[in-house]
Amino acid sequence: MILQLLLFIVGFLMLYFGAGWLVKGSSSLARSMGLTPLVIGLTVVAFGTSAPELVVSVVSSIKGKSMIAVGNVIGSNICNITLVLGISALIQPIRGNRSVFRRDIPIMLSVSLYLLLISLNSKIGRLEGASLLAGIVLYTGFNYYIAVKETRHKIHDESVAFVHVADGIEYIASRTRQVACIITGIVAVVIGAEILIDSAVAIMKAFGVSEKFIGLTIVALGTSLPELATSAIAAMKKESDISIGNLVGSNVFNILSVLGAASMVKPISIPGGFVQSGLLIDYLFMMFVSFLPWLMMRKTTIVSRRDGVLLLFCYVGYILYLLIKS
Repeated sequence: MILQLLLFIVGFLMLYFGAGWLVKGSSSLARSMGLTPLVIGLTVVAFGTSAPELVVSVVSSIKGKSMIAVGNVIGSNICNITLVLGISALIQPIRGNRSVFRRDIPIMLSVSLYLLLISLNSKIGRLEGASLLAGIVLYTGFNYYIAVKETRHKIHDESVAFVHVADGIEYIASRTRQVACIITGIVAVVIGAEILIDSAVAIMKAFGVSEKFIGLTIVALGTSLPELATSAIAAMKKESDISIGNLVGSNVFNILSVLGAASMVKPISIPGGFVQSGLLIDYLFMMFVSFLPWLMMRKTTIVSRRDGVLLLFCYVGYILYLLIKS
């Protein structure tokens, strides 16, 4: 058991640092190739912070651990809004752009509702997975078009700030180091995910804990560490739009890309049924907490420290619910 706990921690750390290396190397490479920082932020950084969720869910799906695959995404989305946004708001009240309130959060809610509808038959097949992947292509293209249109006159300053905050470190000038960082990051994330899943399953069996509980809590928290680091750094540097934008974008990416890719690799079946397994309640709670930032921002576009405390209480309450239920 001690060995499994140590392996779990090793996998946890490999996911965290691997995602950081992947973002750092990729953004540096893209900038050295002449891509605008805005494009980097919308693609590389968004992918990098969600890479752990992607790898964990795909590997889980291949291994037939479908509840870890689904629970990881749902748990990560809940964690991003309640824990990560809550902590970020406590560090510094989050003043979001009105477009986040009017456009991005409604898109996140719509995507969550679509996931609920396609999960009602207790299976996410390859056709549904293809529709999710098509959605991320449309979402990225739409985001890029709107961002260019709205920030044409201030693209450089704001977007450079985005990349620096998202990386949290200096730009890598050496092309060799850039490629090495990307390769190291990918290897660390893939191996870390493998170790994390295997050790989590072993611990789960030893304690008699369900796959869903492991996916919704421990694995979800581990794969949300890049979002936590990015948003916390953004909050400390008072880059509020980056902080909340990173979380909303990651949640959309998690549903469309992560579950889309996982179900394309192998259709995801929900053991015991979608309703009977209690996963419906987890979906509804995810949608509820995703709606909270919209309520908090509807008048002032600010997520205050008081709101941050409320979000953290929601996270603690949800974890207690899972513990009692398990």
